[in-house]
Amino acid sequence: MNQPAILVVDDEPRNFDVIESFLISQDYDLHYASSGQEALESLEIIPLDLILLDVMMPEMDGIEVCSRIKANPQWQSIPIIMVTALTAKEDLARCLNTGADDFLSKPVNSLELRARVHSMLRIKQQYDNLQILLKSREDMVNMLVHDLRNPLSGILFGLDLLMNPKLSQEAKKNKIVQIRSSGEKLADLIDDLLLMARIESGKIALNITQVDLGYLLGALVENFELNASKKNIAIIAQLPDVDSNINIDKAMFQRVLDNLLSNAIKFSPQESKIIVSAEYLPIGGVKIKIADGGKGVPEHLKQRIFDKYEIGTLMQGISQIGLGLAFCKMIVEAHGGTISVDNNQPQGAIFEITLLNNIT
Repeated sequence: MNQPAILVVDDEPRNFDVIESFLISQDYDLHYASSGQEALESLEIIPLDLILLDVMMPEMDGIEVCSRIKANPQWQSIPIIMVTALTAKEDLARCLNTGADDFLSKPVNSLELRARVHSMLRIKQQYDNLQILLKSREDMVNMLVHDLRNPLSGILFGLDLLMNPKLSQEAKKNKIVQIRSSGEKLADLIDDLLLMARIESGKIALNITQVDLGYLLGALVENFELNASKKNIAIIAQLPDVDSNINIDKAMFQRVLDNLLSNAIKFSPQESKIIVSAEYLPIGGVKIKIADGGKGVPEHLKQRIFDKYEIGTLMQGISQIGLGLAFCKMIVEAHGGTISVDNNQPQGAIFEITLLNNIT
């Protein structure tokens, strides 16, 4: 995390020296402005997290400086602590009414200064985090609209074609199949959104049963072989010889595995291979891996791709709403397990699920 940047505005340089001595142990990036005008100019070039602003300054006093800063939408989120020798409640009220967030009385006490600075920086960090969240939500809405529009457009276009009396019965049949596929994509996306919301709110309980691991993974490979064959991709199953059951919510966990294998096929090149493997752990538990030969995941994204609405590598023509891996992580963690991604060799990604103490 970057050092918080603090601007000290005071026409007396020795006052800056005092504040600097009080804050020197706090790892702040301190800047100094000797006048109100210099402070306003500093705001144009320095991304600030806090301003310590003297009230009694010549030419442009602190109250006017504060008023100008808070009137600018670009700067108004920066907390301002007024530093003043004024003690009358009317004067302090003027400072707060101008938009100041807090005030310090001169002479400045070191303990009080550190406490108030820390408090204001915490508020600024909360504001910045909120802005990041709002931006993430805005991006999410844009992606949702984009991904919902594609299958919806397919449905509407297909229905328009079905209205054509010249369309052959065979063409109508094919178009109905396409419309149904588009409808299922819409339903799956909506179901995932609702399910994730329920998991986050703690309103969903897993239906844990004993499931044959070998059968589960064997069926997974079989279900995706046709889809993989369209790109001449071979799916190779490497399963343990010993049969054991794992305690999972079969429906939920099946969706996790479907998502991971579907992604592996989506991002793998033509005529490559995908390996689905599993091994029992000596400490009790199981490790499941799905390895592909695609572009892989950059190092800086290996944690972030499991966040909602985060996209790893943009690929033209491929829907990437950014919900799938977040869903996988939530379901795996609900089972008490972990999910991660590592590099495959010579290229590609290996998604790994580890479940402990659930083998019977």
